[in-house]
Amino acid sequence: MDRRAFIGTVAGGLLAAPLAGEAQPAGKVWRIGYLDQGSASRSRASVDGLKQGLRDHGWVEGRTIAIEVRFAEGKTDQLPRLAAELVHLKVDLIVTSTTPAALAAKHATQTIPIVIGFAADPVGSGIVASLAHPGGNITGWTHSGLELRAKYLELLKEAVPEATRVGVLWNPANQVHQPSLKVIEGAAQKLKVELDLAGVQDPQEIGRVFSALVAKGVQALVVFPDGMFQTQTPLIIALAARHHLPALYGLTEYAELGGLMAYGANLPKMHRQLGASLVDKILRGAQPANLPVAQPTEFDLLINLKTAKALGLTIPPSLLVRANRVIE
Repeated sequence: MDRRAFIGTVAGGLLAAPLAGEAQPAGKVWRIGYLDQGSASRSRASVDGLKQGLRDHGWVEGRTIAIEVRFAEGKTDQLPRLAAELVHLKVDLIVTSTTPAALAAKHATQTIPIVIGFAADPVGSGIVASLAHPGGNITGWTHSGLELRAKYLELLKEAVPEATRVGVLWNPANQVHQPSLKVIEGAAQKLKVELDLAGVQDPQEIGRVFSALVAKGVQALVVFPDGMFQTQTPLIIALAARHHLPALYGLTEYAELGGLMAYGANLPKMHRQLGASLVDKILRGAQPANLPVAQPTEFDLLINLKTAKALGLTIPPSLLVRANRVIE
């Protein structure tokens, strides 16, 4: 089966209309909790995507569903408290975004259904038993983030072929980042690139970490996707520009806001298509344990040519033609 056919099969299966017999209970308003490691300002599009997807399935906010939204604003240690708060509110289902949020929800309840989203390695992180048979009260979708870490370096090296020393910005508080380092280190060996790993979990340390990387002589930068980093998007982009560092980011919004390159899943689209479809199925009676964890196979590559020009870079045509979007 070719790639487009597979994507169509996955999307078609998840988005198929519910059977006529699966009627919504008359008069019930389902309460849905949404838990995100990121910030309200940066992650609002994902919430809007989920809401639109639920509307596509016939759910009406304020009439048949009510949504309680909680953002950790990049403070990973606040996620357990926020998850407990949603459980205390007796929500009927919890939707999460990012691995730390998924783990916080899992630790908060073993009975309320949970639909995870934007989890890089849900099996390795201990969120689900397997992708095909998640078990327990959890299902959702994964962006296969571990495999993407190698791709980050490959794409960055293609854009900046002279780079032999690359910095990696990662967050020790994000449970999936440690195994991610092993993946990108393997790619670095093949590409003959030396890595400088810069772990930071305090936003106030980001400026200092950038200066330290530059002092070590890094020529380019990879920024792992993370809720805390997402809250600091403008700062990280500004620091990369100030230090003249070509950077590739794991969230597509970075390129839209001035970052050089971004590669990853379209989060609002995934929440709308995959997340909302799974929520719909559960609200209509399906058991999370019986719903396989979805795996999107489409990832977007964004390249900002304005930023490339400011950095004095010429992006190879072979890379430009593969981009889903080129910002000029």
